[in-house]
Amino acid sequence: MSKHSLTIRFIEPKFSENNRPMSTSSFDTIAYRLSEILLRLNAGEALEIKKLADDFAVNERTIRRDLNERFSFLGLEKKGSRYTLPRYKLGTYSQQDVQRIASLAGLQGMSPRLSSDFLGDLLDNSLRGALLVHGTRAEDISGKEHELAQLRVGIQDSRIVQFEYCKPDDTRKMVSVNPYKLALSDGSWYLQATDQGKVKSYAVSRIDRLLVTSDSFSPDASVHEYLKSEDTIWLNQEKAKVVLKVAPPAASYFQRRQLIGSQKIEMTLEDGEILVSGLIAHPNQILPVVRYWIPYIRVISPDGLQAELDAQLKAYLGVPG
Repeated sequence: MSKHSLTIRFIEPKFSENNRPMSTSSFDTIAYRLSEILLRLNAGEALEIKKLADDFAVNERTIRRDLNERFSFLGLEKKGSRYTLPRYKLGTYSQQDVQRIASLAGLQGMSPRLSSDFLGDLLDNSLRGALLVHGTRAEDISGKEHELAQLRVGIQDSRIVQFEYCKPDDTRKMVSVNPYKLALSDGSWYLQATDQGKVKSYAVSRIDRLLVTSDSFSPDASVHEYLKSEDTIWLNQEKAKVVLKVAPPAASYFQRRQLIGSQKIEMTLEDGEILVSGLIAHPNQILPVVRYWIPYIRVISPDGLQAELDAQLKAYLGVPG
């Protein structure tokens, strides 16, 4: 593993900024371009803005932003009109590293409030493995950067952390957990940790009075493997299988993209409908997808979930049960 190798995973977002399913996102385009640029830099090429703009069919201002802003934390060297990677970094990035760094660079471009120092820290070998990325647009963390920095220390040093946590119902409780990862999912930051052996996610925005204790813990390799395999912050090692019946107007989206965890097309019916299965840790993981595609989608199993959704919609619309 190279000196600059990271354990940062980018999970392709399932919905665009306006919550519509995407066939191609702007982030995909940015990440692809940045990956290609970094591959050239890593190979020792000296890059010029005009040539890159021609190669990727974008204007020079976009490439200038890529090199000067999105890649600012790489410390690129500029001689005349040419940009190069510092000599000591040449050839040190693997293909996987390139993809991860491109994801971070694109994230910085879409979220200017993520400072270059913050993203630069993520490339520091001493912080390797602290972050998972499940989305592309970060919330404003200007008031929580200190907590994030402390949590990274706790994760890296395997030290128990304590904090006051504000639940969605505004009740508060003190918790003491073993921190494993920081996850960025759908624009929000989460701490993924174990509480008495159970894996949980905590929204960083709801964490107050954080303390990184002097007490250490022994990380569980199975927890690391579990978090590595997850594509959501809904954490539950006992998953439930869900089966959806999807009508033709929506079927093509499910056939082209992974819209639910562990998605599988089980069957295509004669009328063009499809049966789609997946694994969920919590009903709220699937209900937003079903709501979006009404009336073209119904929950076949587990039993009662569609009835629960129907009751919610009737209550919202003021329709008598």
